[in-house]
Formats: sequence, C-alpha cells, structure tokens
Amino acid sequence: MIKAACHVHSDWSYDGKWTLAELARGFTARGYRVLLMTEHDRGFTKTRLQQYREACAAASTQEILIVPGIEYSDAENVVHILTWGVVDFLGEGLPTLELLKKVNDAGGMAVFAHPDRKDAWKNLKPQWIKNLLGIEIWNRKTDGWAPGKTAGSLLQDSSLIPFVGIDFHTSRQFFPLAMELEMELPPTEESVLECLKSRGCRATALGRPLDRYGLGGWRRSGLRVAETGRRAAARAFRKLKLMGAVTK
Repeated sequence: MIKAACHVHSDWSYDGKWTLAELARGFTARGYRVLLMTEHDRGFTKTRLQQYREACAAASTQEILIVPGIEYSDAENVVHILTWGVVDFLGEGLPTLELLKKVNDAGGMAVFAHPDRKDAWKNLKPQWIKNLLGIEIWNRKTDGWAPGKTAGSLLQDSSLIPFVGIDFHTSRQFFPLAMELEMELPPTEESVLECLKSRGCRATALGRPLDRYGLGGWRRSGLRVAETGRRAAARAFRKLKLMGAVTK
C-alpha cells in the first residue's frame, strides 16, 4: 500500500501557491509516493493542458509521481468534479452530466468533490452516479479536521468509492489524509489510474482506514469537536488581526 495525496493544486491553478517541484519535496517529506493533481479548469486550454502534463512528468522524481488532473466546475461554480486520465481539455463551465459523459467516453475517471461546499450535494443527480468513481467524504479545505457532514449518506445507496482530499493550495492544508493504493512499485500514471479504476484503494485519515461512512462513533465525534474549536480559534484570530492586535 502506497500513500497518494488526492486533490492537490499547484501554481498552475489561479489560486495555487506552490510550484510542482515544491509540492514534490513537501509531500515526499511526509511519506507520500503519488500526487493526484487537480488544477482548476479556469484558464486552461488543450495546449496548456499538454504543457502541464509535461511539467508534471518533469517534476516527478524517483520518490514521488505527479499525476496530472483537472478540477472542473459548473457554470455556477457550485459542483466541482475531480478528473484524471483525460488527455484533452474538455472546456470550462460545462453542465455536469455532459462533463461526466465526456470523461467516461475518454476513458477517464471522475470524483464528486467537497459536497458540503455551497451545499453542492443538493445538486447530485441519480444519472450522474454511473459516470462517477467516488465522492469526497472528507475535504481538508472545506471540512477541516473532521469528515464532511453529508458525504456518508450520499454513499449509502451507491457503489461509489469514498475519497479523502487535501484540497491543497497552501501549507495550511497539510493534514494526514491519504488514498492508499495497493500496487507494485514504481508507480506510473497508467498503473495508478488502473489501481483506482479497479478499486484497489482505500481512504485513510490519521494513518487509519476510514469505514464507508466516515470515521463513525467516538472518533468522528471527537474530530467534530476539534474542528469546532479550530474554527472558533480561527475566527478569533481573524478578528484580532482586523483590530490590529495581531501582525505578520
């Protein structure tokens, strides 16, 4: 089992801060062997995607493989879909069902991202399910230190895989979430994609496997308490900063 960091942005995204080389070093130091990149679709073209794929290959090392991917958004910027294995750029602002069909036709895979962000889960349609590989049950940037509130229930009546995503933009998102892949070394883009498609993967948090519906029981309750405290502390810090009591 090797660790893959899922849902990672570099400075190829309009809001990313780290270069691909910096990400390779940072995640290697934390024990990851694969980066499942998901750059925002904004500003991409077919030519830029090809350049990006070449940059991912150039930044990969013997210690870590960088797998290129795109996070597509609908026109309202509510539903986001993580995709890998699609060589051509599919376009910005596509209706989600149209996007999913294009990903499937191209032999790629798609994951429904951060369902709690802007209540995106309310838009999930039954006809999307057959074109999805999984749903992010825990997104570090949106959900914080605890699993999302709705993803578990969305998975109950489907065969979709639970994913955990760091949604990395800055070092604040570093957190021990990983998709563990059961595969032989060294990983290649093709072998990683095949591992995901064949469901040879599992979501882990804090070094432990997640069950199908999140961490459950006291673990989930404890993490939710910790996340409530973290958010309260962050709000207090921002308030003090606005008042001039905190400086960089």
